[in-house]
Amino acid sequence: MLAQIIIIILAAKLFGWICTKIGQPTVVGEMIAGIVLGPSLLGMYFPGFSEVVFPAQSLGNLQFLSQIGLILFMFIVGMELDLKVLKNQTHDAIVISHASIIVPFSMGIGLAYFIYETFAPEGVQFLSFGLFMGIAMSITAFPVLARIVQERGMTKTKLGALVITCAAADDITAWCLLGAVIAIAKAGSFVSSLYTIGLAIIYVIVMIKLVRPFLARVGNVHNSREILTKPIVAIFFLTLIASAYASEVIGIHALFGAFMAGAIMPDNLRFRNLFIEKIEDVALIILLPLFFVFTGLRTQIGLLTDPELWKLTGIVILIAVAGKFLGSALAAKFVGQNWKDSLSIGALMNTRGLMELVVLNIGYDIGVLTPEIFSMMVLMALITTFMTSPALSVINWAFNSMSTKRTAFALKELSKYKILFSFDKSDTGKSLLKIAHSFSSKLNGNASLTAMLIAPVSELHYYDIDEYEKEIFKPVIEESIIIERKITTLFKTSTDVDNEVVTIANKENYDLLLISLKESIYEGSFWADYLATLRELSIQKSLSVLLQVRKMFLMFLLLMSIHDRSFPSHKYPLEY
Repeated sequence: MLAQIIIIILAAKLFGWICTKIGQPTVVGEMIAGIVLGPSLLGMYFPGFSEVVFPAQSLGNLQFLSQIGLILFMFIVGMELDLKVLKNQTHDAIVISHASIIVPFSMGIGLAYFIYETFAPEGVQFLSFGLFMGIAMSITAFPVLARIVQERGMTKTKLGALVITCAAADDITAWCLLGAVIAIAKAGSFVSSLYTIGLAIIYVIVMIKLVRPFLARVGNVHNSREILTKPIVAIFFLTLIASAYASEVIGIHALFGAFMAGAIMPDNLRFRNLFIEKIEDVALIILLPLFFVFTGLRTQIGLLTDPELWKLTGIVILIAVAGKFLGSALAAKFVGQNWKDSLSIGALMNTRGLMELVVLNIGYDIGVLTPEIFSMMVLMALITTFMTSPALSVINWAFNSMSTKRTAFALKELSKYKILFSFDKSDTGKSLLKIAHSFSSKLNGNASLTAMLIAPVSELHYYDIDEYEKEIFKPVIEESIIIERKITTLFKTSTDVDNEVVTIANKENYDLLLISLKESIYEGSFWADYLATLRELSIQKSLSVLLQVRKMFLMFLLLMSIHDRSFPSHKYPLEY
């Protein structure tokens, strides 16, 4: 197990890093890593090694740990949903969200009708198989979509806010539908599942009306790192486990309970951030990659040997894209969005990612999906997620998008001397502002200052970006008021901060760039020690020379005072 974890984490990080470099979300690389380590590649070409590293008898432990990771992940997904946004969602978001569920759901059921006789598992009724194919086509990966929007700098745009709202509403609707579909699949018929659905409704009401107010009171009192003690953390973890267990006992999946527990956590953003920090690293770095590899071990692309199977795989992908992409895009156009924004919404809503794998694994576990259909759907999830970023780039290119030029820091007065200063902390920003002001104070107002902060995407959640921006820019803006200097602020998130700073400085033709360096480029290396030694020797030598000069000067004064009485010795007393 320990060897498996080491190999899985290394593979996930390697492929995730590669995908980041080519403009893809990390989850795509982790999905690819799972398939590479499974029977589709490693097991096919290196069966001996695969048998040693992933023996069949060890897969039970791997599945157990991956389920723990999924429970923690779904808990985080629930906490990252901002329910206040959903309460104030616009008419556009409601229409687009519902269309992005109904259209692909209907097309999924239609596909199931044609492949049921050939590909449905034996003994599974069409109702269960059809509903599950429909829900699998309808999923949007809200966490992946939010990260793509954040990475592309769309968070503060009208389009970004709209698509985030659509995805959040889509996520909640899809998971509620999934709970009902699981209940029907487990019960065997719709009539017998009504009891399970009734219990699920009672469970949701109890969580919202009783548990949520209690947790809100606890969260409001313990919303700082100092008073968020271990017993308090234990209360929330027990809530998570109890919710997951209750949903499993009722007849829906434990993951729904974990998602519900996260959604009812206190609305206080400071509390949510503190709690997410406590579990995110372990859940996302160690446990979640185990789920990707376990999914990869189940995915047997080698089963798709018949050309007819690959043809069906193409049809599955085509229907998935048509249902989600076109359904969302046409709905957005119907409510008044322009074609560029409509197609962008369609491309983003077509992102499936990890959430699709979660749904597929649930279907595989309860026996609704065969290995062949499971493999086809995993490939569909991978391709639709991979195509999101390129699709957005193509749409922007096709419509000659000027969004990258219409940034908050664009200056109308092109003739002005433009200074850009980039900082990472408020104190540094204040210092750079003073320097920029001193450089340009004699230009008689013919200079403009732009304060820029590029934050690493991995350090921020989309829902607290506004709060973070206000907090870090506030001291800089206050300093600009004190020195009576108008500034423009620019805030972005990026996966490559250094490259983003260079790109912005060059693209907008700034005349001067001021940046803060947190450490030497030689920090921690042999050259750092070498340079430090040289500096020390240089200082020591300089001090020695200065002392010698001082001694010679004092001797000169002394001799002059003795041999030349006209020398004003009173000005240079011997004590000096």
